[in-house]
Amino acid sequence: MTATRRKKLGQLQHRLASGVLRMDEITLQRHAGDKWFATNPPDAVAFPRSTRAVADILKFANRHHIPVTARGAGHGYVGGCVPVRGGIALSLARMKRIREISRSDFVAVVQPGVITAELQDAAEAKGLYYPPDPASRADCSIGGNIATNAGGPRCLKYGVTRDYVLGLEVVMSDGSVANLGGRCHKNKTGFDLARFFVGSEGLLGIVTEATVKLLPLPPFRACVGMGFGSMRHAVRAIQAIFNAGFLPSAVEVADAFTLAAARARTGSKLFDGCKAHLIVEVDGQEKSVRSELGQLQRLFKPFSPLHTQKGFGQAGVEKFWELRREFSYSLRDTGLTKLNNDIAVPRGKLEPMFKFAGQLQKKHGIRVACFGHAGDGNIHVNLMMDENDPGQVKRIDAALDDLFRQVLAWGGVVTGEHGIGVARLPWWEQATSPEARKLHVAFKRAVDPNGILNPGKFV
Repeated sequence: MTATRRKKLGQLQHRLASGVLRMDEITLQRHAGDKWFATNPPDAVAFPRSTRAVADILKFANRHHIPVTARGAGHGYVGGCVPVRGGIALSLARMKRIREISRSDFVAVVQPGVITAELQDAAEAKGLYYPPDPASRADCSIGGNIATNAGGPRCLKYGVTRDYVLGLEVVMSDGSVANLGGRCHKNKTGFDLARFFVGSEGLLGIVTEATVKLLPLPPFRACVGMGFGSMRHAVRAIQAIFNAGFLPSAVEVADAFTLAAARARTGSKLFDGCKAHLIVEVDGQEKSVRSELGQLQRLFKPFSPLHTQKGFGQAGVEKFWELRREFSYSLRDTGLTKLNNDIAVPRGKLEPMFKFAGQLQKKHGIRVACFGHAGDGNIHVNLMMDENDPGQVKRIDAALDDLFRQVLAWGGVVTGEHGIGVARLPWWEQATSPEARKLHVAFKRAVDPNGILNPGKFV
C-alpha cells in the first residue's frame, strides 16, 4: 500500500462509524480470498451496516480511485472476491436482515448478507418457497448468489437466482443509489436493469437490498436414489426421464471416483458397487408425487439399476441431499487437490462428456471426478491433482485447456454457476466473442468509468 493510499484510507476511517473500516493484519488476511487458491490481501476491510454507509464508501473511493471489491460470505469457488488490486474489501456480512416476507405478494425483501438457507427456512415457515439451492446454502449469502447467479440441483425445474430477482437496490461506483425493478412478478418498464446486475460478479455495482420472488411451498417431496453398473446406463436413464415427459425438481449424477470418496467419508452403503449414481427428486401434491415416483421406477428398469432407495417427505428426501452435499468434502478427504470446474454442456452431450472425462484422465494421468446437476447439463468436472507429483502439476494447465476447448466445441460454457473470477480468467477470451467482450467493456465503462469495482477481473 502506498503512503498516499494509506493516508486516504485513514481519512475514510475517521469519516465512518467506529469499527466500520479495519486495517489490522488478521482482518486483511481473512478477506484476501474465497474457497479458490488465489489470494491477495486488501489494504482495508469495510463492514457497513446500511446502504448509506456503502454509498459513502464508494463515493470516497471513486473520488480517490481506490479499488473496491465486494464480498459476500466468501464461499465462492473461482476467486471472484479476491481483491486483486488491493484497496477496500467491502464485506456485506453485517447487512443480514430479512426485511419482509409477504404471503400476499409472494416476495421477500432481504439485505445481501442474509444466508440463503435462513431465507429458505423463514419463507417455508410461512408456506412459501425460495427454490435456488447452491450446495453451500447453509453458508453462502443472497448477495453472493446474486453476484454469481448461483444455481443448484433444483435449477432443473425452478431456474437459477436470476429467475427470482424482481428488484434490486444497487449502489453505483460514484455512490449514487439506484432502485431497479420492484415487487411485481411482471414488469416491462424499460430495460430489465435489475437482472442486468445478476451474475456481474461485483463489477458493475454493489447490491444492498433485493426483492426476490417466492412460490407456494410444494406440499410434498419424494426422492429415488439408484446405483448403476455404468455411467452409460445412468445417462440413458436421465434421457428417458425427459423423453417420457417428466420434469423432476432435481436430477443429480455422480461417477465412481466421487462415490468411492463419499463412501469413505460418510460410511453410507448406498454407493457400494456403483459406477454411477442418480438422485431424482419430484415434488407437488402428495398423490401425484407418489404416482410419479412409481412411474419413474418402472421407467428405469430397462437400464438395470443395481439397487433403488426411496425417500418420502421432508426428512426422507433430506437424507439423500445430506449425502449429496458431502461429495465435495469427500473429494478433499482423498488428500488430492481438487480443482473444481463447473462446466455446462447441452443436455444431449452428457454421455460424450463423461466419456471425454475418462479420456482426459488417461491422457494426462490426473484423476477426474464428476458429479453435479445432470438435469441441466451443469457437471462439476473436478481435476484431482497430486501436488507431490511434479509431473501432474506441470500437466494441469494442459488438461484444463483440453477440457474447456472440448466443452466450448460442444456449444457448452466454461462456468455454469460459479462465475469467471480469477480461476476462469485465462479462458475468458476463448469462451466469448469479440463482440460480446466489446459490449462488456461498454457496459463497464458506462457504470464504472473509473474502474474501481472489482478490478483485475474479466472486464
